[in-house]
Amino acid sequence: MKFENILADIDGFGRFQIMIIVISFIGRFTLPCHFMLNNFVAAVPSHHCDISSLDDGGFFSSLSQAERLIVSIPVQEDGTPASCQMFAEPQYHLLLNSSNIIEVPTVPCQNGWVYDNTTFKSTLTSQWDLVCDKRGKNKATATIFFVGVMFGAVTFGSLSDRFGRRIMLLVSYVSGMLFAIASAFSTSYLMFAVLRFFTGFCITGIVIVSAVLSVEWVDIKHRKLVGVIDSLSWTFGNTVFAAIAYFVNDWRWLILSVTSPLILAIITWRWMPESARWLIANGKLKEAQMYLKKCAKMNRTEDSIQTLNTETLATIVVTEKRDRTYSYLDLIRTPNIRKLALRTGVVWFCVATAFYGISFNLTGFGLNIYLTQFAYSSIELPAKVAIYYLLDKIGRRRTEVGALLMTAACLGINIVIPKDMSVVRTVVSVLGKGFSAASFGTIVLYSSELYPTVIRQNGMGYNSFMARLGVAVSPLILLLDEVWKELPQVVLFSVAVLGGIVARALPETRNRCLPETIEDIESSGIEKSLEKSVEIK
Repeated sequence: MKFENILADIDGFGRFQIMIIVISFIGRFTLPCHFMLNNFVAAVPSHHCDISSLDDGGFFSSLSQAERLIVSIPVQEDGTPASCQMFAEPQYHLLLNSSNIIEVPTVPCQNGWVYDNTTFKSTLTSQWDLVCDKRGKNKATATIFFVGVMFGAVTFGSLSDRFGRRIMLLVSYVSGMLFAIASAFSTSYLMFAVLRFFTGFCITGIVIVSAVLSVEWVDIKHRKLVGVIDSLSWTFGNTVFAAIAYFVNDWRWLILSVTSPLILAIITWRWMPESARWLIANGKLKEAQMYLKKCAKMNRTEDSIQTLNTETLATIVVTEKRDRTYSYLDLIRTPNIRKLALRTGVVWFCVATAFYGISFNLTGFGLNIYLTQFAYSSIELPAKVAIYYLLDKIGRRRTEVGALLMTAACLGINIVIPKDMSVVRTVVSVLGKGFSAASFGTIVLYSSELYPTVIRQNGMGYNSFMARLGVAVSPLILLLDEVWKELPQVVLFSVAVLGGIVARALPETRNRCLPETIEDIESSGIEKSLEKSVEIK
């Protein structure tokens, strides 16, 4: 007997499943905000040296602010004051000829910096002077956060397979919120960096646990809808984040603002059910029966579940011991699961690298930072709506392969388009971002359908780890432009092509039952095990 047979009897997409999706949506809203938070809290406002030390109380005091800058700070090629240098002494002759600065001695800023607060009231940069020789620390804040996300994905994936989806979702909610709030009250850069690491570590559990929990409760017919809705929650969060950041321009209050939805998520968690699949796979049949009856009652299909008992549930998983503890080692112990893990890991790495490589390098709009954030988010909407139709029309595999190869095509086209055709390059880049967003939305659902229930969360944790590794690598790829201007595009193009090739080797999961045990995969191979599953048209 398959779990899908029970779902068909109690309605695999009724009010019960909609409740799960809504609760998950609330919790997931804060994730994209924190992922993109560094763009705003670590933004670098226009700045120049603090020249108050040059004020000797004489002629300097009688100058206007503009004149003081002329005699105190050298001018850059674009006509703006230099950010990291100042004259050792006031150069009053520049008031007559500001271009006569040959061999004028300069020194690094002596008394800190003055920041333009027009756009941002306060950022990490202005708080701890993370500019000039300290600009590396500014860049490091994002890396530190994503390293936390990377290790958190592995940890929460394993723990939720061992202790259950529901409890680990609450742990992620509470711990992520506490560390995020604490980071907003940081008194030093080191304190902030440490707390951001743990924020990333804890908050990533929300996405990998809620995604699997949603998929495990819906029937085959509606799995792709749930996958797309989960993906759209990311787009929605990014879009709203632009407005939040516009109105909240102090970095401490911005962190508190984007973290506050977790309070509502914690309140609504009480209605979140445990995965009946996980309960059955782990021998907790009475609890599974309880949740299935709740589902039937809420979906108004109680009559069809009157005869459901623990003996019936026991027939769903019989090929593996329920008292066994599964770990990440199970991803490499058996040959077919090992092949699956290798393939999905490579695809996730390639998808994340291409997506964030394009996102970090998408320029040419000529908009301010808030409109740019809004535009980046809006690009994803039509892409994710399109995959809703494509996932069933042509299948998961073809959608993933096609999206990756089209991403590669856009990257390749931009390599040969002349630099002076900036409008055309921008349009192609936007299309590439859309295709990469489609590939990301597809692979999340696709992967959750490929792994058996007993190690599904471990599999998703491992895949998320590989994705965050790709996120960490993508900024380094963009630095390759110092070797050759087009080298970053060539590398990203190659990565997207590699992802498409490897994705082609994955089995199709459209209209097929989720595998429950490792034996389901190992008995007849990945592809055949899915083909042998009961199909529900």
